[in-house]
Amino acid sequence: MRVLKFGGTSLANPERFMQAAELIEKAHLKDQAAGVLSAPAKITNHLVAIVDKAQAGESYQPHLAEATEIFHSIINGLHQANPKFDREGLIALVEAELSQICGVAEEAAKAKHCPDNVSATVHCRGEKLSIAMMEEWFKAKGYNVTRIDPVEKLLAYGSYLESSVDIAESTKRVDAGSIPKQNVVLMAGFTAGNEKGELVLLGRNGSDYSAACLAACLKADCCEIWTDVDGVYTCDPRLVPDAICLESMSYQEAMELSYFGAKVIHPRTIGPLVPLNIPCLIKNTGNPEAAGTLIDGNVATDGLKVKGITNLDNVAMFDVSGSGMQGIVGMAARVFSTMSKAGISVILITQSSSEYSISFCVPSKSVEKALLALNAEFAQELKDGSLDPVEVTKDLSVVSVVGDGMKTSKGIAARFFSALAQANISINAIAQGSSERSISAVVPMNKAIEAVKSTHQALFNNKKVVDVFLVGVGGVGGELIEQIKRQQDYLAKKNVEIRVCALANSNKMLLNANGLCLDNWRADLENATQPSDFDVLLSFIKLHHVVNPVFVDCTTATSVANLYARALKEGFHVVTPNKKANTSSYAYYQEMRENARQSQHKFLYETNVGAGLPVIENLQNLLAAGDKVERFEGILSGSLSFIFGKLEEGLTLSQATLIAKEKGFTEPDPRDDLSGQDVARKLLILARETGLALELDDVEVEGVLPQGFAEGKTASEFLAMLPELDEAFAKKVAEATACGKVLRYVGSIENGRCRVAIKAVEGDDPLYKVKNGENALAFYTRYYNPIPLLLRGYGAGNSVTAAGIFADILRTLQGGAN
Repeated sequence: MRVLKFGGTSLANPERFMQAAELIEKAHLKDQAAGVLSAPAKITNHLVAIVDKAQAGESYQPHLAEATEIFHSIINGLHQANPKFDREGLIALVEAELSQICGVAEEAAKAKHCPDNVSATVHCRGEKLSIAMMEEWFKAKGYNVTRIDPVEKLLAYGSYLESSVDIAESTKRVDAGSIPKQNVVLMAGFTAGNEKGELVLLGRNGSDYSAACLAACLKADCCEIWTDVDGVYTCDPRLVPDAICLESMSYQEAMELSYFGAKVIHPRTIGPLVPLNIPCLIKNTGNPEAAGTLIDGNVATDGLKVKGITNLDNVAMFDVSGSGMQGIVGMAARVFSTMSKAGISVILITQSSSEYSISFCVPSKSVEKALLALNAEFAQELKDGSLDPVEVTKDLSVVSVVGDGMKTSKGIAARFFSALAQANISINAIAQGSSERSISAVVPMNKAIEAVKSTHQALFNNKKVVDVFLVGVGGVGGELIEQIKRQQDYLAKKNVEIRVCALANSNKMLLNANGLCLDNWRADLENATQPSDFDVLLSFIKLHHVVNPVFVDCTTATSVANLYARALKEGFHVVTPNKKANTSSYAYYQEMRENARQSQHKFLYETNVGAGLPVIENLQNLLAAGDKVERFEGILSGSLSFIFGKLEEGLTLSQATLIAKEKGFTEPDPRDDLSGQDVARKLLILARETGLALELDDVEVEGVLPQGFAEGKTASEFLAMLPELDEAFAKKVAEATACGKVLRYVGSIENGRCRVAIKAVEGDDPLYKVKNGENALAFYTRYYNPIPLLLRGYGAGNSVTAAGIFADILRTLQGGAN
């Protein structure tokens, strides 16, 4: 005998109903089968709503009409498929049952109340009608049917709305030997009978439990749960598309997962099967050829140390604490005895090692009842101050990692909690089962989905995903997008995927949680209707539970740089070539780093100083290794490197500047380069990296231009006036040449002083040959002296800057905060 249970989605319409019937028939022909049915999808909700609406004095007619339509649709479809199917008889039965429910509703409307025993008879009417339709279908096909009445055969104890079955007594009542072998067996799920013979329910969604109980009573070879997914997944596949369908699970793993919220198995399903070692097979009605998930007494890892990640929502945590807890025998017993007497299920327990506090979680619906019970039990202790007022934290979820292989595997807990930290999720409590089969963390409910996603990626997925939110799509930003497009195939081979989830300019932005198509991104952004708004961006990542968002700023805007501290606090990594944030006030500089540290996210700005040159990372590594910068000199402007190189070749200042502008080396207004402020910002960033608490005003700047030169003039007017300075500059060049030196625009740090100025350097100076747009940075340190550590290469250009940003984006995949 095999027991096959079909849920509501497997019975939702005529086609699915007939498919369920076909599966029962095939199993019956192979080895006698029993079918256990739920109500068709949505029916139970409508039946519950009919009585609830009536009690509230509201109209229930829309629910009645839709329930009627669902049944009529199924019945008409079955009759069309087989004219022998008794359409008229079933329609009459449905009308009679729904009419009776309307009678109950009218009584409830008068009394403003419906007793639980009466509600129970209404809630399960859908299962009763499912069985009636299935019985008539098999009779129309010529089969004999044995219908097991669960109210008569399954003895249960508990309340009218949630009871548990006595398997031993029910087995005697069912009497498997009395069922003819040729008969198809059918039983309604969700229901049983108490000692008085009254109908009781087995809890909402209890048809799985009904099937397991029947399988135990019949000593079936297998209990099959037919649903709308291919089996039990490592987590909810609706949340994580690459969740893995498991081949097998042990009974214990299945019970842990279902207890902590796995939707595919009812929490009590496995219990009746364990004593008889009856396997449970989870199958998909819509894909019957799929292997499904086998649950039995064997512990098989299938190569997976962890079998699943679940989230149990709508949980509240109680904290009972105080000096009166320490060393007092029986306090914990009183706490949980109180919960037991109040009929409240305790989900999770954790206690401090100091015995100062006990924390436990209960369903949110039980909060008020639990608080009243605890305050009554400990009234004296609360009054005399030996216990603190009971603390309640609401809106929580329990996220659990489950697997038999965890007890023999090291590092699972570390990876679990690191994943939560990476997703910027605070943990309210931690508990590990004594079997070492599960680890649970209590987290804010609005972060539960991120927790599941991040944990699944850490434990199951070799593929690493970065979600990029890019602001600024000009020269550098546009080149970065093109580089990301070009590298997708290469990165895929390395199990890395970069998804650009947002593109924004100063006016508009595009958003897509699954990644934007970048084929025509310029036109798409031009046609976008969503205004650029950082708050919308934050709402977007929270709505879609983005796990690893990276905020990339390719603008030069101070307004965008001022968002970094908030972005880091909200859970973004921040990657930027924009120097404005790191050269803002020292207080803001520290705030960004503190937010990055607290949120365990990265703030990366390698391109702030040397474009594509690895300056910041190398400097940080030197300092981390105990080195100390004693002196620094560098050429930090690609445009000024080019201009001063041309002066050396005999060009005038105006000629060199015009060529640099034409080649795109300078800003649209070359005064922005010649002022020296850009070099000053870069120098300040380096100085702060070495530990100097300086402000931008502390940097001494000698510009290339005399103070006030061409002030108030347009860029064109400035260029027209620039030849006025050629003679003076030619004289400086000649003086340097006469001494065997060349002029360079140098930033220096020494003895806590930062200075930017024109400097004549000798032939043995590492900056002597640096020109043509190159940058060069010479670090004289405790370890590198008298020969400095020299970093040299092109320091300007969209391609090298974008490549540096790209490298920083990839560095967000590395563990830990910077």
